[in-house]
Amino acid sequence: MDALTIHEAAATTGWSPRMLRYVERVGLVEPSRSASGYRLYGPPELQRLRTLCELLDAHGIGLSDLAFALRLRREDDLRRATDAWLDAEAERPAGVPTTADWLHFEQEKHQRLLAAVSRRAPTPTPETV
Repeated sequence: MDALTIHEAAATTGWSPRMLRYVERVGLVEPSRSASGYRLYGPPELQRLRTLCELLDAHGIGLSDLAFALRLRREDDLRRATDAWLDAEAERPAGVPTTADWLHFEQEKHQRLLAAVSRRAPTPTPETV
Protein backbone atom coordinates (compact mmCIF):
# COMPACT_ATOMS: atom_id res chain seq x y z
CA MET A 1 0.00 0.00 0.00
CA ASP A 2 1.35 3.45 -0.95
CA ALA A 3 -0.39 5.40 1.80
CA LEU A 4 0.02 6.19 5.49
CA THR A 5 -2.52 6.03 8.28
CA ILE A 6 -3.32 9.24 10.13
CA HIS A 7 -0.86 8.35 12.90
CA GLU A 8 1.91 7.56 10.41
CA ALA A 9 1.15 10.79 8.53
CA ALA A 10 1.26 12.72 11.79
CA ALA A 11 4.65 11.24 12.68
CA THR A 12 5.95 12.01 9.18
CA THR A 13 4.65 15.58 8.90
CA GLY A 14 4.76 16.87 12.45
CA TRP A 15 1.03 17.63 12.39
CA SER A 16 -0.90 15.94 15.20
CA PRO A 17 -3.72 13.52 14.27
CA ARG A 18 -6.16 16.05 15.73
CA MET A 19 -4.80 18.82 13.47
CA LEU A 20 -4.92 16.51 10.45
CA ARG A 21 -8.61 15.90 11.18
CA TYR A 22 -9.17 19.67 11.43
CA VAL A 23 -7.29 20.28 8.16
CA GLU A 24 -9.56 17.72 6.53
CA ARG A 25 -12.74 19.09 8.13
CA VAL A 26 -12.11 22.60 6.78
CA GLY A 27 -11.34 21.20 3.31
CA LEU A 28 -7.64 22.03 3.02
CA VAL A 29 -6.49 18.41 2.53
CA GLU A 30 -8.77 15.51 1.66
CA PRO A 31 -7.24 12.10 2.31
CA SER A 32 -8.81 9.07 0.72
CA ARG A 33 -10.42 6.36 2.87
CA SER A 34 -9.74 2.67 3.16
CA ALA A 35 -12.56 0.14 2.78
CA SER A 36 -12.85 0.24 6.59
CA GLY A 37 -13.04 4.04 6.65
CA TYR A 38 -9.50 4.83 7.80
CA ARG A 39 -7.90 7.98 6.43
CA LEU A 40 -5.10 7.28 3.96
CA TYR A 41 -2.38 9.83 3.23
CA GLY A 42 -0.48 9.23 0.00
CA PRO A 43 2.20 11.33 -1.69
CA PRO A 44 -0.29 14.00 -2.91
CA GLU A 45 -1.67 14.56 0.61
CA LEU A 46 1.80 14.60 2.17
CA GLN A 47 2.90 17.17 -0.42
CA ARG A 48 -0.19 19.31 0.32
CA LEU A 49 0.57 19.17 4.04
CA ARG A 50 4.22 20.14 3.46
CA THR A 51 3.35 23.03 1.17
CA LEU A 52 0.55 24.07 3.53
CA CYS A 53 3.08 24.39 6.34
CA GLU A 54 5.41 26.37 4.05
CA LEU A 55 2.55 28.69 3.03
CA LEU A 56 1.51 29.35 6.63
CA ASP A 57 5.11 30.04 7.68
CA ALA A 58 5.94 32.24 4.68
CA HIS A 59 2.93 34.49 5.17
CA GLY A 60 2.49 34.39 8.94
CA ILE A 61 -1.08 33.10 8.74
CA GLY A 62 -2.93 30.36 10.58
CA LEU A 63 -5.02 27.45 9.41
CA SER A 64 -8.22 29.32 10.21
CA ASP A 65 -7.12 32.18 7.92
CA LEU A 66 -6.62 29.79 5.03
CA ALA A 67 -9.82 27.90 5.82
CA PHE A 68 -11.70 31.20 5.66
CA ALA A 69 -10.04 32.08 2.35
CA LEU A 70 -11.25 28.72 1.01
CA ARG A 71 -14.78 29.45 2.24
CA LEU A 72 -14.66 32.82 0.44
CA ARG A 73 -13.77 31.00 -2.78
CA ARG A 74 -16.56 28.45 -2.39
CA GLU A 75 -19.40 30.54 -0.90
CA ASP A 76 -20.51 33.39 -3.14
CA ASP A 77 -22.92 34.84 -0.53
CA LEU A 78 -20.17 34.97 2.09
CA ARG A 79 -17.74 36.59 -0.36
CA ARG A 80 -20.31 39.24 -1.35
CA ALA A 81 -21.23 39.96 2.28
CA THR A 82 -17.56 40.22 3.27
CA ASP A 83 -16.75 42.50 0.33
CA ALA A 84 -19.74 44.71 1.15
CA TRP A 85 -18.70 45.00 4.80
CA LEU A 86 -15.10 45.84 3.86
CA ASP A 87 -16.26 48.51 1.41
CA ALA A 88 -18.93 50.02 3.67
CA GLU A 89 -18.42 53.39 5.34
CA ALA A 90 -19.84 54.02 8.80
CA GLU A 91 -22.90 56.29 8.66
CA ARG A 92 -24.99 57.81 11.40
CA PRO A 93 -28.42 56.12 11.23
CA ALA A 94 -31.42 58.14 10.13
CA GLY A 95 -33.20 59.55 13.15
CA VAL A 96 -30.01 59.84 15.24
CA PRO A 97 -29.41 63.61 15.31
CA THR A 98 -25.90 64.01 16.82
CA THR A 99 -22.63 62.15 17.21
CA ALA A 100 -23.26 61.87 20.98
CA ASP A 101 -26.67 60.30 20.24
CA TRP A 102 -25.01 57.98 17.74
CA LEU A 103 -22.54 56.81 20.40
CA HIS A 104 -25.41 56.08 22.81
CA PHE A 105 -27.35 54.34 20.00
CA GLU A 106 -24.37 52.04 19.24
CA GLN A 107 -23.76 51.29 22.91
CA GLU A 108 -27.38 50.21 23.35
CA LYS A 109 -27.22 48.01 20.24
CA HIS A 110 -24.07 46.31 21.55
CA GLN A 111 -25.71 45.74 24.95
CA ARG A 112 -28.71 44.10 23.26
CA LEU A 113 -26.44 41.90 21.12
CA LEU A 114 -24.39 40.83 24.14
CA ALA A 115 -27.56 40.08 26.12
CA ALA A 116 -28.91 37.96 23.27
CA VAL A 117 -25.63 36.03 23.02
CA SER A 118 -25.49 35.42 26.76
CA ARG A 119 -29.07 34.06 26.71
CA ARG A 120 -28.07 31.52 24.04
CA ALA A 121 -24.74 30.47 25.59
CA PRO A 122 -24.86 27.63 28.10
CA THR A 123 -23.70 28.49 31.58
CA PRO A 124 -20.19 27.12 32.16
CA THR A 125 -19.95 24.30 34.66
CA PRO A 126 -16.82 23.04 36.43
CA GLU A 127 -16.68 20.20 33.89
CA THR A 128 -16.63 22.58 30.90
CA VAL A 129 -14.23 25.18 32.31
